[in-house]
Amino acid sequence: MSADLSPRERVRLALARQPTDRTPIAMVCSGIRPAARRGLEAYLQRERGLTVEQYFEPLLDIQSVGPDYCGPPLPPGANIWGVRRQAVSYGLGSYDEIQFYPLAQANTEADIAAHRWPEAGWFDYGSVRPKIAALDGQREYCLMAANGNIFETSWFMRGLENIMIDLATQPDLAHAIFQRVTDFYVRYFTNLLQAAGGRIDLVFTADDIAGQNGLLMSLDMWQRHIKPYHTRLNRLIHEYGARVIYHSDGAVMAAVDGLVDMGIDILQPLQFDASGMDPEALKKNYGARIGFQGGISVQKTLPFGTPADVAHEVHQRIAVLGKSGGYILGPSHMIQDGTPPENIVALFDTAAGIPGERAAVGASCPPVGFNGASGP
Repeated sequence: MSADLSPRERVRLALARQPTDRTPIAMVCSGIRPAARRGLEAYLQRERGLTVEQYFEPLLDIQSVGPDYCGPPLPPGANIWGVRRQAVSYGLGSYDEIQFYPLAQANTEADIAAHRWPEAGWFDYGSVRPKIAALDGQREYCLMAANGNIFETSWFMRGLENIMIDLATQPDLAHAIFQRVTDFYVRYFTNLLQAAGGRIDLVFTADDIAGQNGLLMSLDMWQRHIKPYHTRLNRLIHEYGARVIYHSDGAVMAAVDGLVDMGIDILQPLQFDASGMDPEALKKNYGARIGFQGGISVQKTLPFGTPADVAHEVHQRIAVLGKSGGYILGPSHMIQDGTPPENIVALFDTAAGIPGERAAVGASCPPVGFNGASGP
């Protein structure tokens, strides 16, 4: 096996269940919170004379690409859907929380129709090829487009409580939203994938349909009301030769059969601290049909373990999820403030097989292998 695989080749081989030089590494729908990033920057400068960007540049195999926005000006804090957010402090930093749900007061399908719905033409798809060329000038990355989250986009506009009540009492109202959201994503990704000329390998889609202890709704409700829209979107993505990488946080095991059936190719982010989430069962039952991405705990191991604990978990995930390929390693979500920089480095050093004291645990194992997802 060549030691000079490009990131794109490495990911393609892994997903084809073929040998690679190492397990692919990515930070999909991930990243490092600001205070943790500052700590990592100081650590890398002190210990290795590197910036965060210099450290990650040879390690991460997936990069995101998308068109520039060229639509009508948006109010401060608003997105194309009319959802407005504001920063809410948690002490070390802040999260942007929804402050305005534009469809919260909608009572009829006419109210839904009257909303100012975004248009796929609000994006400059001609800006994509120069971005791809710039990335290819660095190295041949696996490129990912984003962000087809149908249920989430809908409840961001409607409010989670409202849309859950809609599904139980007036599903036609929820479907009026789902249909318009899906129509937009189908047009958006059609334009984007055509403009990319086959160079986009993955399309990130998402819907958090589970919490820490189980699904947010009954499996039957999800299958009847949400799954068909993703099936339609996934079919479109596959027509352009791209794979679907699907994100749902939480205890999603009960829905994996349905997720496979609706056409996902990779399940992400694999929060194994959630109830019933079992890497061995996932690999045994679904590993021949889908790949996996993520899996290194941002809830327990990274923030509260030792570097040795992190290295051990990395080796466990590779041994189970990466057996015979099909695995892209990474954190199970955003790396939180308070996470020791030594643990972050242990994660990536161990995965890449880089020698050094932080990767010494399990170093006899052979070397095995983000951008955050962003989009409309």
